[in-house]
Amino acid sequence: MAPPGNPPPPATKYFWGDVPEPDEYYASQGIRHAESYFQSPHGRLFTHAFHPLSAAHDGDVKGAVFMTHGYGSDSSWLFQTVAIAYARWGYAVFCADLLGHGRSDGVRGYLGDMEAAAAASLAFFLSVRTGEPYARLPAFLFGESMGGAVTLLMYLRSPRRDAARWTGLILSAPLLVIPDDMYPSRVRLFLYGLLFGLADTWAVLPDKRMVGKAIRDPEKLRVIASNPRLYRGAPRVGTMRELARVTEALRGRFVEVEAPFLAVHGLDDGVTAPEGSRMLYERAPSEDKELILYDGMYHSLLQGEPDESRDRVLADMRRWIDERVRRHGPAAAANGGGGEEKPAA
Repeated sequence: MAPPGNPPPPATKYFWGDVPEPDEYYASQGIRHAESYFQSPHGRLFTHAFHPLSAAHDGDVKGAVFMTHGYGSDSSWLFQTVAIAYARWGYAVFCADLLGHGRSDGVRGYLGDMEAAAAASLAFFLSVRTGEPYARLPAFLFGESMGGAVTLLMYLRSPRRDAARWTGLILSAPLLVIPDDMYPSRVRLFLYGLLFGLADTWAVLPDKRMVGKAIRDPEKLRVIASNPRLYRGAPRVGTMRELARVTEALRGRFVEVEAPFLAVHGLDDGVTAPEGSRMLYERAPSEDKELILYDGMYHSLLQGEPDESRDRVLADMRRWIDERVRRHGPAAAANGGGGEEKPAA
């Protein structure tokens, strides 16, 4: 979840500063970047694509990773540092701003129908995943915070023939259990509900001081807060109602998660409860699952932690995804699939 509330501090032109211009910056990172819009059945999405410069063509990559950001944020600004890291590891990465976020359609900060938001992003991801040159490559869904819940919705919404297309799921501090002190007031939601949907987009609920519970590094908080597309309003009634509904519903469907997955969570996360990741790990029947809990780390593991902590998380993610490509990628298929290996504990 992104920090709402106060006006942004003086902002640089880009998250990395005022210079260089984007193409030069991305080239300096060893990647190429493209932006476009995608018309989904539920609204138009703003999307990004990142490819390593080392790839001779789009299909000359280890696999494809499809990323979803958290509440109030977008796929640009600091979130793209995660996409850049994966692209530098040799993956093609695709991101989409959720409906109601960034440059996608919808009321800012409003997710009154998370099923529709998940369906919109899934439509874009599958349009890439099922076409050339990615149809035969390993493919992973990645979700951060609220994007973790949306990622699980996308996985569960995928038709069985398409669910098998997902080589694995990577979940960073997924919103699966809302901590008690962050949970929206049931009384407020009930009273607003008496207005028959008229209050759904009202930005009137307390923000529960998410900032200090999400980001540990003060300098990174400054950079995140300067995002010009960050939603800074109070939580909207329909969004919080939907988050409460969806997180409860998802917990009842953990038994349907059969894909390999990695879940990572900071034990000092005050925004999304680590217990949610524990429950997913314990209940999911997947034979290839891994849970890593980081002592002393906050909610935003990849954007808000000091560099040494962030690098530790990224190293764990790189180890996990590279191993799944080795097990399930084209080379493994040519050699019989590698199914004799034991799943990760």
